[in-house]
Amino acid sequence: MENRALVAALQSYDQVRDRYLDALRAKGVVFAEPDAGADERARLRAELARRGVESRNAGASLRAGWLSKACVECTGNRGSETFATSFRCHRDCYFCFNYNLAGYERYCVEGCPWEDELAQAYQRTGGQLEAIALTGGEPLLNLEDSLAFLTRARELFPRAHLRMYTSGDLLTEESAARLANAGLREIRFSVKLEDRMELMEQVLSRMELAGRHIPDVMVEMPIIPGSDDLMRQLLDRFAQIGITGMNLLEFCFPFHNWDEFARRGFTVRNPPFFPMYDYGYSGGLPIAGSEELALSLMLYALDKGYSFGLHYCSLENKHRSEMRQRNERAAHAHPCIAFDEGDFMLHTSKAYGPDRAPARALLAQAGCTDMVEDDEEDSTSFPPRFTEAVRAGGVTVVDALLVLENDGDGASLREIGARVVG
Repeated sequence: MENRALVAALQSYDQVRDRYLDALRAKGVVFAEPDAGADERARLRAELARRGVESRNAGASLRAGWLSKACVECTGNRGSETFATSFRCHRDCYFCFNYNLAGYERYCVEGCPWEDELAQAYQRTGGQLEAIALTGGEPLLNLEDSLAFLTRARELFPRAHLRMYTSGDLLTEESAARLANAGLREIRFSVKLEDRMELMEQVLSRMELAGRHIPDVMVEMPIIPGSDDLMRQLLDRFAQIGITGMNLLEFCFPFHNWDEFARRGFTVRNPPFFPMYDYGYSGGLPIAGSEELALSLMLYALDKGYSFGLHYCSLENKHRSEMRQRNERAAHAHPCIAFDEGDFMLHTSKAYGPDRAPARALLAQAGCTDMVEDDEEDSTSFPPRFTEAVRAGGVTVVDALLVLENDGDGASLREIGARVVG
């Protein structure tokens, strides 16, 4: 017998996805074929697991070897925040996320109110941040502001791990030493693949320079499909330099400059993520093929035996950080809801339509007394820990994902996705 309630529930989320994609297609964005590359991603992930690579945050993060304390705290619960003194930059990368940020043009001209933001963070956290980042724009365009930021951050948050993001173009021996004296413990370089080789070599030389002063020298860059050979050459150079670690970022379309992405033949992964939601992170949408290349580069570096740490950070991993900050407060909001320590979503299990009565009987046998009946939706919700007991009785169970949202009237839980378990 067809379970019409179940079909309707799943189709409602399919419709949300389709409306989202259609709206972007209308603006010219091109999507890959549905689930294109999924088999290859699964194969590469399985091989990395076989090689001992750690899967973190429900697979959104993959780690081999050293991992920055800041990356741990990004999805941790001990406090991590990012600041900028200005959005001004001497580069103009077509994939830059900053165009999405509120006040972008103003903060390019006037600079960012970083003193006030640090003070507010101190009031909000009681000085308990574990990781603080200085980004931009390019922080080295105004070295004195960057030094003032680091000095003040260290005064307010003496335990915090301080890091900085830079293109590396403007780093000098003197500025590296001054940054280290101001408390900088980690510097992250972004290598631009469209640079001429001599300009890339200049940035690589700045990494060597940084290593003489700053404890942890990292590379953090998006992995762009089609750059296989160049990226392998760069990995070889990073190993020669002796960097501490590398963050391989999923390459994303930041809802800006699609013509530049289209000109290079890129498409957006389809579907871009699950569940579909208006995430706050400015990264946008994942580009098809980026994850496959990032994972293959991790395997290449492992085959070569390079000693620096490797971390694949997907767009979903950025979403994980946001979801933890939103949802952990509601971990005990209701007996039928469970906070997942992997994806940081709130989950509840559901049976629909003709499955509701047998599900209730199976739940009673298993000792479950907490259920929520929704006759309008024709569903019964129950705690996820009883899922297998219900499935063992032949009932189709749906995993429903929820998020805690705040509005002018207070906080509420909103269901944003659903999938059949198993």
